[in-house]
Amino acid sequence: MAKVKSSKAKQQHFKATVSPKPKPTYNKELEIRSTFQELLIYIIFLIDLCILTFGMVSSNMYYLNKVIATLFLETSVPGEDRTNFKSISTVTEFWKFMEGPLLEGLYSDSWYNAEVLYQLKNTSRIYYENVLLGVPRVRQLKVRNNSCIVYPKFQSLMDECFDRYTVKNEDRSDFGPRQVPEWRYSPSTSSLKHWGVFGVYDNGGYMFTLPESKTEAKKKITFLKLNSWITRGTRVIFIDFSLYNTNVNLFCIIRLVAEFPAIGGVLTSWNFYSVKLLRYVTHFDYFIASCEIIFCIFIINFIVQEIKKMKEYKYAYFKSFWNLLELLLLSLSILAISVNIFRTSQAYHLLGQLLEKTQEYPDFYFLACWQIRYNDMVAVNIFFAWIKIFKFISFNKTMSQLSTTLSHCIKDIIGFAIMFFIIFFAYAQLGYFVFGSQVDDFSTFENSIFTQFRIVLGDFNFANIEEANWVLGPTYFITFIFFVFFVLLNMFLAIINDAYSEVKTDYSIGRRPESELANQIKTRYTKTMEKLKLKKPQTEGQKAKEKDTAFQPRRDFDEKEIESASQMKKWKERLEQKYYSSETPDAYRPVTQQEFRELFLFAVELEKELHHVSTKLNRVMKRISATKT
Repeated sequence: MAKVKSSKAKQQHFKATVSPKPKPTYNKELEIRSTFQELLIYIIFLIDLCILTFGMVSSNMYYLNKVIATLFLETSVPGEDRTNFKSISTVTEFWKFMEGPLLEGLYSDSWYNAEVLYQLKNTSRIYYENVLLGVPRVRQLKVRNNSCIVYPKFQSLMDECFDRYTVKNEDRSDFGPRQVPEWRYSPSTSSLKHWGVFGVYDNGGYMFTLPESKTEAKKKITFLKLNSWITRGTRVIFIDFSLYNTNVNLFCIIRLVAEFPAIGGVLTSWNFYSVKLLRYVTHFDYFIASCEIIFCIFIINFIVQEIKKMKEYKYAYFKSFWNLLELLLLSLSILAISVNIFRTSQAYHLLGQLLEKTQEYPDFYFLACWQIRYNDMVAVNIFFAWIKIFKFISFNKTMSQLSTTLSHCIKDIIGFAIMFFIIFFAYAQLGYFVFGSQVDDFSTFENSIFTQFRIVLGDFNFANIEEANWVLGPTYFITFIFFVFFVLLNMFLAIINDAYSEVKTDYSIGRRPESELANQIKTRYTKTMEKLKLKKPQTEGQKAKEKDTAFQPRRDFDEKEIESASQMKKWKERLEQKYYSSETPDAYRPVTQQEFRELFLFAVELEKELHHVSTKLNRVMKRISATKT
């Protein structure tokens, strides 16, 4: 027992001698200063990000796309003014386009007076300024015969059946002249697929390239036409080629698509991508490169900060909306940096191969797709980067009102959204089933949804709906406008308006949340103006007067306020009669929201007056005690 007591005494003596660790103290001034510094750093980061985004696009991209699209899409077949690539509807018209507008646009090396402008070999100039890179490529995908099921009673009428294109139905066997490579299937060399109107198409197929000479190219197209290169099993044809404009340092990657659906006919589509694959050429490009390096430094710094926060807060870190937004921004930034490095390296590698093999087709299309993905990631990134500004500017009264209003009405909006989309999707299905086979705007369920959004905004074609179904068409339109536009949208506005009125009332009676950051900014601004002698410094008496009047209630009431105060007793009696009186259950008038609001405002004013009176009484008591001493 004595040993146990002695050990306990030693432990107590050790605890008494060892000084405890000081507890971390909360410094509000330090937190405000760090928040202000974080805001300034983030503004610099946002400026750098904006420079990057505006530096990678230009108006020349749009005009280059427009010029090339006009040449290949709107140029008509000679002798047929209405036949161009957009209006192709038969296989015959497609071959006319291949022999006419396509070759005329691709091979144009002479001026308007037939003067030869360029003496360079193995090159073609489109619109005299755009160099054709390598040679164009034409590729088709087919489906095999008997790939669909024919109804038994019609099998005697149909000996062939070609289904829509899928990888399972694809035909990869050789056809036509066996010794010619144009009739042999070439496997896919890339995992990139093309999303068309009638299917998702693979990257392989039966393909050929056009020669560098216009005469040889025309002979080749005529040969393929006469030997039926396009068959009943053909489902899509791609025409791919790439251009480079040295004047503006832009690549234009073109893909013309002609789909031959199982229902017959031809449906055309196209892709024009103007991208800047050679990133660093001019002095401004090197300035953008320096901004990219600064951007990477910012991202590394932000990653380190977020890791420290995760270690400090652990699971509580993921409960904050702004922390999740920060993780999203960092993820998108890392992906964008990786795609940028991959795209730049692949572009230089592909250009090196092109310079060595000028008679082959350079596949810049996959680089254009990666560029579009990069642009999309950067666009989403900068969008959320601007949204994050709300985290720092909540000290502004308008911004604070906006965020408070949304937080007040979020539950009501969620409930309203459920009701709205139930009715909205019900009308979308109704429109799809009733008008889907007659009206293009309702041809798919997705088109029906977007068409209804356009109807709400006033963009609609009532004549097509009425023509499709003269009974259900007007009924659908009138009821949709009434319930969605006049009822549901006004309910949505009423929810937001009611929440905004409540927030504005709270702000008007002094219930605005105090922002320490706003006070810090105001204090620093005042000190700066005083140091620059642009504003007179305040005396101690003025500062004390401001503190005394900071919570000064109103003392002068007009006649309306006095009259409303006299009605307060009547309102109180009505409330008591409504909730406590059992003799006259129906003899009261319901208290309106406006009356309750006025009663609440008067109670707040009364509370301020009581506070003012108590402050004066305390001062009087202090003076009395001072005179006694």
